[in-house]
Amino acid sequence: MRAYSEDLRERAVQRAQEGETIREIAAALRISPSCVPKWRKRQRETGSPAPDRVGGHKPRTLVGEHAEWLRGRVAEGAFTTRGLTAELAARGIKTDRRAVWVFLHAEGLSFRENPAARRAVAP
Repeated sequence: MRAYSEDLRERAVQRAQEGETIREIAAALRISPSCVPKWRKRQRETGSPAPDRVGGHKPRTLVGEHAEWLRGRVAEGAFTTRGLTAELAARGIKTDRRAVWVFLHAEGLSFRENPAARRAVAP
């Protein structure tokens, strides 16, 4: 779904400044009533109700010394993405399982969970 046009946003904000109620504006412009106050707030804060940039590249969080530590930890032995995420959190590195998986995949560090091996070790 795409963002509403700048023209529509500007018309909604203009109507609100002229005293129309939010519900009247929403009905006339066929938009959700919740849009109008958000656009007014954006107009006040940035000078324009235009939408913010959407998408783009998000830099990896596991780089530099964090990546080196993670490579070393993986080389030590068995692991799970959940376990690695917990270990990183204990070291003060805020991340999630997906970021760990993306890192492992990009590095070519293969891992495979083996339910049979887990059962054999479990008490």
